[in-house]
Amino acid sequence: MNAPLETIAVLINQLPHQLPAGATLADAIARFGIAPPFAAAVNLQFVPRSQYHLHPLQAEDAIELIAPITGG
Repeated sequence: MNAPLETIAVLINQLPHQLPAGATLADAIARFGIAPPFAAAVNLQFVPRSQYHLHPLQAEDAIELIAPITGG
């Protein structure tokens, strides 16, 4: 029998999500399903797009994915 996968609880745009332990910001973005263009922040700190796959997540991280608003 396989051991259960360890998960971490995070918030993505204030909604609770479970991700595998060791997940990166890129994994969270894929789970959320947002399409570019958007900006990402973890715990209110902007993360450059080039760092999404390198930015490890911790339990209870608050992730904000923000799409630009057009119009006026």
